[in-house]
Amino acid sequence: MKSKTKISKQMKLKGNSSLVNMISLAKKNEKWLNIASLLTYPRSKRPSINLDKINHETKEGDKILIPGKVLSVGELTKKIEIIAVNFSKEAIEKIKKSKSEFKYIEEEIKENPKAEGIKIIQ
Repeated sequence: MKSKTKISKQMKLKGNSSLVNMISLAKKNEKWLNIASLLTYPRSKRPSINLDKINHETKEGDKILIPGKVLSVGELTKKIEIIAVNFSKEAIEKIKKSKSEFKYIEEEIKENPKAEGIKIIQ
């Protein structure tokens, strides 16, 4: 895991103000420090995960975090909560259709400062 100093240095290189805010919030909380570290990677190294992979690797009621983007390939057949940096429009539609929930990482850090019950998928 990266140090807070290294995370701060890499955060300054980011141009996306929303991402910088996410990293800043995550860095302030020990439980979210690992996520802050993952978010400082270049966009090309952050995962883009399809719904079919999410569906395969989760069970009903899971709360999962994707330190990247959720894409729309596949179907979601379980009611889960997905937390990510970003979602494609089609993925949001499919998530809503399956009665699942989606949130951005920023919101989850504020609502769940202890990072309880979260499973990370990369």
